[in-house]
Amino acid sequence: MAKFFPFDAVEYLGDEATIAEYTTAALEDSNPDVFLTAVRDVARARGMSQLAKDAGLGRESLYKALTPGAKPRYDTMRKFLHALGVKLSASPIHS
Repeated sequence: MAKFFPFDAVEYLGDEATIAEYTTAALEDSNPDVFLTAVRDVARARGMSQLAKDAGLGRESLYKALTPGAKPRYDTMRKFLHALGVKLSASPIHS
């Protein structure tokens, strides 16, 4: 009988290129909770407490902002993504 273990993306988020691809893929999903989950995974991979400090946010506030269903403010996400070393960009949609 095969044994399965829970998948945890955190184990694979060890470098900036992977983090950028992971968050970019999450942004392509129409469900905003997918992006919040991806960002929370990245935060866990990097260390939530340190990232909260680097972003100038309280750790509890950061957890709250990244909870599925949350509606974090733009400036909160901007600070956090900057602390992660990730930036968002826009590109034209090609049909």
